[in-house]
Amino acid sequence: MDLIGLIAWILILVFAIVIHEVAHGAVADRQGDPTAKYSGRLTLNPIKHLDLFGSFLLPLGLYLATSGSMVFGYAKPVPINPSNFRDQKYGAAKVAIAGPAVNFIIVVLFGLALRLLLSFDFVNPAMQALNNMFIVVVWINLILTVFNLIPIPPLDGSHVLFAFLPPSQEDFKVFLQRYGGLIIIFLIVFKIGDFSFMASLQMIMDFLFKIIVGFSI
Repeated sequence: MDLIGLIAWILILVFAIVIHEVAHGAVADRQGDPTAKYSGRLTLNPIKHLDLFGSFLLPLGLYLATSGSMVFGYAKPVPINPSNFRDQKYGAAKVAIAGPAVNFIIVVLFGLALRLLLSFDFVNPAMQALNNMFIVVVWINLILTVFNLIPIPPLDGSHVLFAFLPPSQEDFKVFLQRYGGLIIIFLIVFKIGDFSFMASLQMIMDFLFKIIVGFSI
């Protein structure tokens, strides 16, 4: 991929994670917690959300390390005060699921648009460029959807898991909160022969991509 293509990947990723964070803050506001709104984080202005490491250095490093097959990043988490939630039992889960949900909505919308584009003549360079851009949009948002749903802190899926854990599993919850970051790093680098967690995750994403878009990449 040339420099322009790499820049396009990063820009699409940046806006995908910005929308992800705004969704968290918007649902938190609807749940009765205006912290994100008062902090000026309910905006699509990327300057308000970006993190130097998570939004630029991490995705660039992953892209180079995986030859472009995996790009993941994050923005500064929106500030949230769960004690303000109207729904104290499931409020945190609703806020957490909002980020992956909005990314998945983008996946479906652009995936359906890709199916429509298949009926056009791709000999036209402009149409081919548009097709390639839509593929990147779908793929990046699919990564953000699937990866963030892993039920390990600090990923969004952990809040959904914790909302349904019985009180008897409090020790397990504390364990995940304490060592979740290390567990995620282990899963990323773990590999036995041809098996790895990341390869399995990519198989899931490949399957979803084909189901939604209609072809494999």
